[in-house]
Amino acid sequence: MTRCLDCGSPRTADQCPSCGLTSAAAEVMFRRRLLKRTGVFLAGSLMFPYISQIYPPLDVDLMLVVFGVIFFVALALAVILDRRAHKHQELEVLKHSYAGCILLPWIFAAFLFVNGRLDSPKNVVYHTAIVDGRYNMPGIVRGTRRLIVRSWRSGQNYERLAVDADDYERFQPGDQVNVGVEPGALGIPWYFGIYRR
Repeated sequence: MTRCLDCGSPRTADQCPSCGLTSAAAEVMFRRRLLKRTGVFLAGSLMFPYISQIYPPLDVDLMLVVFGVIFFVALALAVILDRRAHKHQELEVLKHSYAGCILLPWIFAAFLFVNGRLDSPKNVVYHTAIVDGRYNMPGIVRGTRRLIVRSWRSGQNYERLAVDADDYERFQPGDQVNVGVEPGALGIPWYFGIYRR
């Protein structure tokens, strides 16, 4: 017994008894829906790095690695789903796995946005640090510019602070700076700004 590619109902003939689609029509409908869902996923995948530059958590690199893994797993699932649909093979478990990945970038982006946007500017704590290095990688959305400073947190040697183009050009290795950090409305400390000491 196989299942309909569109509605997932069990079927014994070429035409699904629940939705009335033949296997070829169900494949077309499934692939169309897969394309729309992938579009939603990719839009969220562009939104998350953008928000992570506006309200960057101190551990932004770790979050980007986790997000990258989710991104590639979801895209691999989409490709596997497309190929299995073309061969009219079972999809139910993979469909549910992929559906679980679709909104994750949007959830991550909303989480970072709420964490930074609802945090009060009165909570900023300033830490003294020394700039040890700089890192610049142009990108599609905003690019990645980081100032690497010696960490004030225990267990950390360095902090990689996401900065805009002005701060990236303004500070050089060896500069003494004050780094503003906010606790975050949702408990994720995030980098507020960097200033000359």
